[in-house]
Amino acid sequence: MLERHEVEVFLTLTEELHFGRTGERLRISTGSVSQTIKKLERMIGAPLFERTSRKVRLTAIGRRLADDLAPLAAGMQQAVQRAIDAGRGVTGDLHVGFLSAIAGQLLLKAVAAFSARHPDCEVHFRETQVHDALTRLLSGNIDILITDLLFATHPDLVAGPVLLSEPRMLAVAAGHPLARHDTLSLEALADQLVIRMPADTPEAFQDARTPAHTPAGKPVPQGPRADSFAETLTLVAAGRGVFPVGEHVVRFYPRPDIAYVPLHDAPPIQWGAMWLKSNATQRVRAFAQAAAGTGR
Repeated sequence: MLERHEVEVFLTLTEELHFGRTGERLRISTGSVSQTIKKLERMIGAPLFERTSRKVRLTAIGRRLADDLAPLAAGMQQAVQRAIDAGRGVTGDLHVGFLSAIAGQLLLKAVAAFSARHPDCEVHFRETQVHDALTRLLSGNIDILITDLLFATHPDLVAGPVLLSEPRMLAVAAGHPLARHDTLSLEALADQLVIRMPADTPEAFQDARTPAHTPAGKPVPQGPRADSFAETLTLVAAGRGVFPVGEHVVRFYPRPDIAYVPLHDAPPIQWGAMWLKSNATQRVRAFAQAAAGTGR
C-alpha cells in the first residue's frame, strides 16, 4: 500500500523531472527522494523513471501510474481540506467582488441567503471594474467575483451556476433612426460606429461585448474609446456611436437622451459567481451554494 508521502514524492518528481529540485520543493534531501523512488520501483517491479547523467524522464509504466495517481491524490487533498473546513465551521471573513449594477443586486440576494445560514461569517463587498476584476480575483484580493461568466474561461477559475441570463439591447441616441425600431439585428452594427471599451479591458470581454464583425462577417466600424460606462453612455447620447448593453441597463441607467432597442439575435449575457480553483474553501463553497438558490 502506498503511503501519502511516497505518492507526493513520486508525483512531484513527475513534474520536476529532477531529483534535486524535487527535494527542494518538498524540503527533503535528494537522497530521500531517490530512496523513495527506489522503494516504489521495487514494489512495482519495474523502473518508473529513466535516469541519465543529463536528464530524468518517465517510463511508460511511470506515466501510467502518474496518470492514475494524480486525480486520486487531488481528491485526497480536497477531502482533507473539506474536513478541516467543516471542523472550523463557516466563520471568518469572505471578500466578494461585483462588476456592474446588476451584479451588485445579485450579490445582495446571495449575501442575504448566505448570512441567514452562516451568521458567523462576515461578508465584505468589493466593487471591481472591467479592467481589474480578473486581476483582483487571481491575486486573492477577493475570494469570489460576481460578474459576466465570460471571465470564467480562464483556466484557473471555477464558475458557479448562472444566476441571471438577460437579453442584450443596443443603446442609441434618442434621436437616432434606429431608436424608432422595435427590435434590431446584430447586423445593424455594420452600419454604425460602436463605442470601444477601455483599452485595458480583457480581450475576450471586448470581443464578446463589442465584436469586430457581425455574425455574417461584416466588419463593425470602431467608434471613440470610452474610459468608463458613464462616459460610454454620454458618447452614445451625443450621437458619437452606439453600444450593446444588457437589459438591466434600462432599469439602472434610464436616460431621456438614450433609447435601448432589443437585439433579437444576440446571445444572452449570463451572470454568476466564480472563484479560484485553489481557493475553493468551505466559505467559498457555502456562498456559491447560497447564491445558486437565488438565481432565476
